[in-house]
This record gives sequence, C-alpha cells and structure tokens, in this order.
Amino acid sequence: MKIEVNQFNGPCSCGREHRIEVKDIMISSRASEALYEAMESGALSGYRRPMIICDENTKAAASGKLSKVWQLCAELVLSPVNLHADNHGVDRVHQAFEEIGAGTETSGGEPDLLLAVGSGTVHDLTRYIAHEKGVPFVSVPTAASVDGFVSTVAAMTWFGMKKTLPAVAPAYVYADTDIFSRAPWRLTASGVSDLLGKYVALADWRIVHEVTGEYICERICRMEEDAMEAVCQCMDGLKAGETDAYEKLMYALLLSGLAMQMIGNSRPASCAEHHVSHLWEMEVINDHVDALHGEKVSIGTVLNIGLYKKIASAIRAGKCRVKPYEGLELELLKQTFGAKGLYDATMEENTPDPMLQVDPERLAEKLPRIAGIIEALPSEQEIVELLRRGDCVYDVKQIGLTEEIIPLTMRLSPYVRNRLSFNRIRKMLEY
Repeated sequence: MKIEVNQFNGPCSCGREHRIEVKDIMISSRASEALYEAMESGALSGYRRPMIICDENTKAAASGKLSKVWQLCAELVLSPVNLHADNHGVDRVHQAFEEIGAGTETSGGEPDLLLAVGSGTVHDLTRYIAHEKGVPFVSVPTAASVDGFVSTVAAMTWFGMKKTLPAVAPAYVYADTDIFSRAPWRLTASGVSDLLGKYVALADWRIVHEVTGEYICERICRMEEDAMEAVCQCMDGLKAGETDAYEKLMYALLLSGLAMQMIGNSRPASCAEHHVSHLWEMEVINDHVDALHGEKVSIGTVLNIGLYKKIASAIRAGKCRVKPYEGLELELLKQTFGAKGLYDATMEENTPDPMLQVDPERLAEKLPRIAGIIEALPSEQEIVELLRRGDCVYDVKQIGLTEEIIPLTMRLSPYVRNRLSFNRIRKMLEY
C-alpha cells in the first residue's frame, strides 16, 4: 500500500494552500527491502553517513528484517529505561552525537541522514534532532502506536512542561508490516486509542470555530473522520492478526498525521482529550503513571465525552447559561503547578489567555449549535464499547489512578496548552 501524498498538496476550498513535506509513504511487507533499494541506488543513495536511531527494544524488533539497511548505517541504540521525549532524552542523543563527532577523522563527520526505527518517543527525539542538525530523516515505525510519525513538530516534556517544539517531518516513511504487526498488542491498542481521541479533538475544533471564528478546514476534518472509520472497521481484523487490518490501522495513523501536516499544527488531532494525558504526564496532581500515551488519551476521550454530553443535555433542557469570565484560576495554578515549580511556565503558556477570544453574547447564541456538535459524538457508553473491542484502556483505575482525581484533572487540564477546548470554554457556563 502506498499513500499518494501529492493529492494532499495544493489549494483547498478552505481558502488555504496545503503543503505536505513527506515525499513518499510505503506500507508493505516489502518496505524494508524498498528502503534498502532506495539507500543503495535510489532516492536515498546520495547520503554518505546515514545513522539509525532506535532503542534496544526496537532494534530487537526490526534489525532482522532491516539487516541489509543496518549494514549501511551507523547506529545509536538508546536504553529504553526511563527513555522519554523530553529534555533528558535529547541530552542522551546529544551525548551520543558528541561521541560520534569525537571520531570525525575516521568516521567522516556527523550523520547526514537519520533513520528513526521505533515508535513515538524515538520519532520525537529523531525529528527534533534532525531539525536541530539540519538533516533529513526517514521514518521506520516498529509499532502502530501513535499518529505522530509524519508530524512536523515534536511533542516534548520540556523541563516539566508539555511543549510542542519545532521539528521536521520525515522525508520518507517505510512501514514494514512484518515489523509493526508483531509489536506487543498493548502498543497497537494505544494506536487505536489515539485515533478514537479524534472524536473529541474534532468536536473541540468545530465548537471553537463556532464561538470564536477560528480557522477550520472541513477537508482536514473529513480526513480525521476517515481515519477513525478505518480503525473501527479493522478492529476485529487486528485482533485476529490480519495483515490487511494492520496496514489499514497504519494507514489511518499516517492519514491523521498528514492532516496535521496540512494545517501545520496538531489542532485536528489533539485537544481536550490530549490535555488530560499531558497533565498526568507532567505529574502535577499525580505520581508517575505507567501508561502509554494512547492509553491516557483514551481515558481523556471518555471523560470529555461524558462531560460534553452532560452539558449538551443541559443546553437542550434550557438549564445552561453563560456567565462572565472570571479569568485564570491563579490560586489554583499556584497550589498545583506552582508546587512543582511550574507556575511561571504555566503562566507563560497561558499568555495571552485564549478565553479572552470568547464573547459571552456569541457563546450564548451558539449554545444550540454546540449542543448539535456534541450530540453527533458517540455516547460515553458507545466510546467505551469501541475501546473495549480493541482491548484498550478506558478507565482511570486501569492505569493506577482513582476516580477522586477526575474533577481536578478536568479543571486543570485546559491550562497545559494555549489551545481552546470546550472543556475550557465551559468555565463560562453554569449548567
């Protein structure tokens, strides 16, 4: 399976011209061989110092199928212990680059092409370093676990704060089905969870468009909806181990990533449901949670859909009214983010306050439209059933948290990013 990326380039009915940076995408059991051919005599043959970045687990998963590619490359194999997409992870890669640089007389210099052989963390570290060093990189996913393989930004925890940092999209993607279909099921389920989170992300985008006039592209929304439909259709096949189902899941993940590339940020694929995950990753109100990104996102999806449905019912019953905005909850932010030394960074992230875009009269006028957008979402029970079908996580207790953390999570999570969600807008609602 190949994704013809050129179809996503060019003028759009939304009034903008979209651009895709990735040049080619291949999803096939032949992808490893195609990558070798590209490096030997094809589009990647001009690079003289290619280097693979992976961790010990992803090397074990991929080096057999990629043995001929491995022979052409230097390798940077990271320990997976406490390896995260954060400033510490970047420091580990920097240190490895310095060690390589120390031998430039014999090695010929720093790498001129990077190959990210791994899943989310390896890709975020690689795309960040590739941007920093000004070199291209190639994506080789080892699990269908996230939708960020072709992202143009790196999602990082940077000195305790969740940040979206400048990075670069891969020049090529070679997704070998024989590799990613054999990943632990938990990683595959995380990819399913990440995609189902788009229900909330798209609802947030459409609601904010109604309330503030923020730019929206319905073509990009439909791409995300196509990705969700694809994953729903292939769920049973995934559990049966069907190759075609795994290729459809990877296609859906990459399609979601291309949607983000087209707009230049993660708005189509990440909002209130991801804010929950980011808050828990920052460990402001909880201890360390041993959960994958997609697992936390799926819980955030369930929590936000339940909340949004409650508010939609109140709107339809005439029991929801708009109240004046009271500003940032400074005392709460001091008590929580401040206790972790993150108050100043949180205030910087929330400046300017995105809620200042919300006009109370327009919000009141748009309440029926907001209710309609929410009513188009699956119910809380339906989204839980979808997640159960994929053996995905859907409850806080499954990741070692208790229900007592939910109210504060929903109150604080909008502050982790300067992006309007309906969960943040509800601070102006009584229901």
